Amino acid sequence: MDNSKKRRKIARHARVLRVRSNIRGTAEKPRLTVSKTNHHLYAQLINDEKGVTLAGVGTLSKPNQAEEYNRKSKGSARRIGAQIAEMAKKLNVNTVVFDRGRHKFHGVIAELANSAREAGLQF
Repeated sequence: MDNSKKRRKIARHARVLRVRSNIRGTAEKPRLTVSKTNHHLYAQLINDEKGVTLAGVGTLSKPNQAEEYNRKSKGSARRIGAQIAEMAKKLNVNTVVFDRGRHKFHGVIAELANSAREAGLQF
């Protein structure tokens, strides 16, 4: 890697750590982390005290594979937000801490968050 790619990679990692340094998930209030790639979108509920993933869903998950929600889009973000909120309710979790990672809160990240809020999650 040349220096510009190294600097970008280091800057991205620093952004992740800066956001996550203030965010910790517990058993009662897990961390809802959102990650995205160029083609897919993922959401997980994480208990940081035990280092355990409680639930996870993404565009590559079984319920979304054969549908029009198998790629990253605002529609699939709305659906994933609703699915992760449903999983949280099954685990008796009503409040979460939202972790957007290094991404800005707009576009598909905002759609996922708003959909999870509409489905009953509080953050």
